[in-house]
Amino acid sequence: MERMTSEDHPDRLPEYAERVLEVAELIPPGRVMTYGDVAEWLGEGGPRQVGRVMALYGGSVPWWRVVRADGRLLPGHEHRALGHYRAEGTPLRDPAPVRDGAPLRAAAPLREGGSSRGTAPERGTAASVPRLDMRRARWDGDTGAGSGDAGDTGHAMAHN
Repeated sequence: MERMTSEDHPDRLPEYAERVLEVAELIPPGRVMTYGDVAEWLGEGGPRQVGRVMALYGGSVPWWRVVRADGRLLPGHEHRALGHYRAEGTPLRDPAPVRDGAPLRAAAPLREGGSSRGTAPERGTAASVPRLDMRRARWDGDTGAGSGDAGDTGHAMAHN
């Protein structure tokens, strides 16, 4: 029997897109994976391919959990994503104040209640949007290998 493709059924997602979206749905609340992490976890494609899938089809999954490696929030969706991160308790870092395009200090982790030391830049500026604290928020894809969970895939990633 011949395999059906997305060309045969235009409403059907390409297989790679389905796999990317499945990984996005596995990411626990309060955690994130980078585009590259998702590609590595799948063993196929790269960050650009994952980003393309998320841009085209990601609206039906927790898209805010698949992020840029530098922790910056998705341009144009910063405030929507920030609402999700705060609701889920995703670790964030304060934005670094900027003068003449250069940071004045390194971004500090947000304290309980969303504040940190120092004065934040003017509200509403691009520099005032927090970043993800990637060291604490990044999920390695471990779904509880050996735990017997129904979602256990045995995949885990090693990050330096």
